[in-house]
Amino acid sequence: MRAFPTTRHSTRLAALAATVALTAAIFVLPAKADTDPKAVLSTYADIALAGYEDALTTAKALDAAVDALIAKPSAETLAAAKDAWKAARIPYQQTEAYRFGNAIVDDWEGRVNAWPLDEGLIDYVDKSYGTESDENTLYTANVIASKEIEINGEKVDATAITPEFLSGTLQEAGDIEANVATGYHAIEFLLWGQDLNGTGPGAGNRPFTDYDTANCTGGNCDRRGQYLAAASDLLVSDLQEMVDNWKADGAARKALTDGDPKAGIATILTGMGSLSYGELAGERMKLGLLLHDPEEEHDCFSDNTHISHLYDAVGVRNVYTGSYTRVDGSKVEGPSISALVKEADPAVDAELVGKLDTTVGKMEAIEARAEGGEAYDQQIGEGNAEGNATVQAAIDALVDQTKSIERAVAALKLDSIAFEGSDSLDAPDKVFQ
Repeated sequence: MRAFPTTRHSTRLAALAATVALTAAIFVLPAKADTDPKAVLSTYADIALAGYEDALTTAKALDAAVDALIAKPSAETLAAAKDAWKAARIPYQQTEAYRFGNAIVDDWEGRVNAWPLDEGLIDYVDKSYGTESDENTLYTANVIASKEIEINGEKVDATAITPEFLSGTLQEAGDIEANVATGYHAIEFLLWGQDLNGTGPGAGNRPFTDYDTANCTGGNCDRRGQYLAAASDLLVSDLQEMVDNWKADGAARKALTDGDPKAGIATILTGMGSLSYGELAGERMKLGLLLHDPEEEHDCFSDNTHISHLYDAVGVRNVYTGSYTRVDGSKVEGPSISALVKEADPAVDAELVGKLDTTVGKMEAIEARAEGGEAYDQQIGEGNAEGNATVQAAIDALVDQTKSIERAVAALKLDSIAFEGSDSLDAPDKVFQ
């Protein structure tokens, strides 16, 4: 898969920190406000903790399913592992609004949800993938088949595929972002394999025998199992780290709640706007639609993109309304940004709540088409006017809700916040250069 520039850069974080600091300096709460900004921050942090706890719980279920697949490869155990992966995506995607603005989360996020990836780094690939890349010397390293690889001109022992090897050596090897060795998408590739169907029907179709050492297909079935187990174990430990960061004495919670509450409010709105506009509407949706490229879908191996996009949108709404429904059906809720905005300008709050609901509805329309047999990569395919229009409607809704988020910023008398941008939205001609 080709790697396009992502938004995980230290320069952006520095600029974002400066913007939040400036915002905090001139933040003015509405007169006679009844909602305590500190209580809003506590709700936000409580939802973060609950969301990451749910992501951890479902990742542990995935880990158990992976262990079962490796222990006894079969069509049934592979299907169960795939189902567990899909279930794990739902709570995690709802946490993505925490990425932007929270430096601790953004620094960590690439370990669990980086994309797109050059999958030839990990395992065998179809000949259509190609054999080399001018941008990545590890494009076809195939560490599963190689007990020694070369990184930046130095030979590296790859005999033992462990969580430490994946995180410390292989992840972003050579400082190349497309060398994604860990997280949900590496696991997704190992469960589904490449999706070779283009914009036609069908996801990846890796056989369970890729893990059957007695009847091995694809070669190196023992090492493939070692890689999958290591990646799954690492996902669990990485999510545990983020759960700890949002506990009462956790670093992420303290960074948010121990400082000026005005800066914390700016952080929340930064996360909402940046995910809505630059990341989701731009990099994850508009780019693929412009190019009609199935490899630009977020969950490209599994054809699960419609679910990931939907729950990103739900996550933004959760943050604004201060309400999250956990995987067990219970709710975490409390004072919200919505309450603050409503006290400042009820019309703006009503508008934004309506826009958030509209976006979720447009995402549900994408989901309905996908569940009806037309996957997201088919919907963005060239010549599919109805599918393209369905995706574009969701993009338009995200852009529209971002404008309302900007109005909420103004209602709270915050200086303008610099949301994440995207050439796909801001300068689409550059996409084709």
